Amino acid sequence: MDATQTEIGTLVGRDVYSTNGTYVGEIEDVRLDLDTEFVTGLAVGGLNREALSGRARGAAGVIVPFRWVRSVGDIVLVSDVIERLREPDEESEAEATA
Repeated sequence: MDATQTEIGTLVGRDVYSTNGTYVGEIEDVRLDLDTEFVTGLAVGGLNREALSGRARGAAGVIVPFRWVRSVGDIVLVSDVIERLREPDEESEAEATA
């Protein structure tokens, strides 16, 4: 096993932040493609509902595509996930007021 590889079970419980420093939630599970033996997503719970702008209304969690992961360490950094999940109307309002 390569030194840069991490056992999948060690991801559970780590906090997830966007690259702009916004807390997203905590990893509760991972999504695997059993055929290729690759992680395809992170099941994130304990969501920061304010940051997700209502997209996760009533949801227990979200699946963050693994391609959004930028760094794995004591925490997991994901690529601007908050901006990607905003409602389209909110984006246009933000542009209009800027």
